[in-house]
This record gives sequence, structure tokens and C-alpha cells, in this order.
Amino acid sequence: MLVYGFINSAILVLLTLGFNLTFGISRIANFSYGAIYVLSGFVLWIFLNKLHLPFSLSFLLVLLIMGVGSTLFYSLFLKRIRGLVISEVIATFSLGIVILEFLRFVGFIGFEFSLPVLIKDSVKIMGTYVDLQRLFILLFMAVLLLLLYLFTHHTKIGLAFRGIAQEEHTSLSLGINPDRIAALSMGLGAALGSFASILLLPLGTISVDEGYDVLIKVLSVCIVGGLGSNLGILFASLIIGFAQTFTAFYISPHWTVIASFLAIIFILAIKPSGIFGHQKELEERV
Repeated sequence: MLVYGFINSAILVLLTLGFNLTFGISRIANFSYGAIYVLSGFVLWIFLNKLHLPFSLSFLLVLLIMGVGSTLFYSLFLKRIRGLVISEVIATFSLGIVILEFLRFVGFIGFEFSLPVLIKDSVKIMGTYVDLQRLFILLFMAVLLLLLYLFTHHTKIGLAFRGIAQEEHTSLSLGINPDRIAALSMGLGAALGSFASILLLPLGTISVDEGYDVLIKVLSVCIVGGLGSNLGILFASLIIGFAQTFTAFYISPHWTVIASFLAIIFILAIKPSGIFGHQKELEERV
């Protein structure tokens, strides 16, 4: 349980990073995130099985397509309604439904839609056999967090990201274009979601319904940890990841979703903005 608890937590971190990064910078909750996750898997499957492209080239093309597509979606549509929270949610959620239901309509349903496992061997850890793909995910999660930290603290665009996230109006006086940075954050968030799908989907088959499941998991982690906080999603992923693992071992895998929702209710009853969130508390002080 300890081994798979940590692995499950790492999976949740990978799933959530892109969504959290976009919200932390642009304050846009991208509800099409789950659809982008699934679409990335299907596009990679087409590149590998229909176009017979090399895996490395297909991998880069998927990241590029999802990143550029999300950037264009912001520039053409979301830019006009930015700041209108309900409109943003409706627009992104509608896009997600269109993508997922279109995939279902054209027949992307069945067990034949699966991605190749990057590493097929397994090792024994603390008396438990763990396939190397899951350990690979754990390693990449740590590397990705380090790269994101270096990007946001030691690059010009990364510092602009932090500037917009901290105080948008002040950043304008320094020559930072908020819409440009928000568009880039949408693209980078989508690329991170695609990256997660390429690593995680080989553990099973690609399913249209997985898009809705991923969105629920991502929202659960962000709500518990605090929207926009990377440290928050780390703690929230540990809480929910271990809660799901214990539930699957001691009760039934079907109850893991219930464990996530109970974690949300428990945390929000104590701290409405999540573990590392401050929006609700600040509003109450004002």
C-alpha cells in the first residue's frame, strides 16, 4: 500500500500540473483539460498505428499540436471573455464535451486503442512487484517539478508568468502583456496534460470516458490543495492518492471516487480555500 500509495500520488501530481499552472497564471479554470488528455492519447495512437511515425516524433507532434491548439483557442475565444468566470467555465467545458463526444461519435471506442508501454520490465520493492513504467512515472514527476521550478524562476517568460500571477496590473507597467502570457499558459498547461497522457495511458486503454474521470481527479486535487498552489497539489495528491489506495485495498476499487469526494468535504470544512489557498480567507477579512 505504501509503494502504490506514492505511485498513485505521483500520477495525480502529473495529471494536475497543467491545469494548476494555467489557473495559477491566467486564473482560467480549463474544464476542457480532461478532453485534451484523452485527445492526446488518440492522436498519438493515430500517428503510431495509422501513419506509422516514430514514437519520438509522434510524441513531440502531440505536445506541439495540443499546445498550439490551446493557445489559439485562448486567443480566438477566451480572450474575449477573460474575467467572466462563469463564461470561461461554460466555454472550456463545452469545448471538452464537443471533443469527447466527437471522439465517441467517430468510433474511438474499444480495447484496441492502447499505447505502447515505454518500459515493460518490473522490479520487486518492499515485497511488491512494480512495473518499471510506474517507477518511470514517479521519476518523471520529480524531474518535471524541478524543470518547472527552474523555468518559472530563471527564465524571462517564467518570470513573466510569476509576475502576472502575483499582480497583473503592476506587471503591465513593466511591459508584460497579460493576454500573451495567459495564452502561453494555456498552451503550456495543455502540453503538460498531453505529456501526462502519454506517460499514463499505456497503463490501460484509451477511453473517451477517461476525460471526465481525469477532470474530476484534477479538480479534487486542486480544490483540496488550493487552486494555483504547486505545493498544495503535492500535499493534496498525497492525501487523495493514499486515501484511494487504502480504499481500494481494504474496501473496493469502486469506492475510490467516494474517497476523493470525502477528502474534499473534510478539507473544505476546515479550510474553504484548500490547504494552501487563501482566496476565501482574504475575502472574509475584507
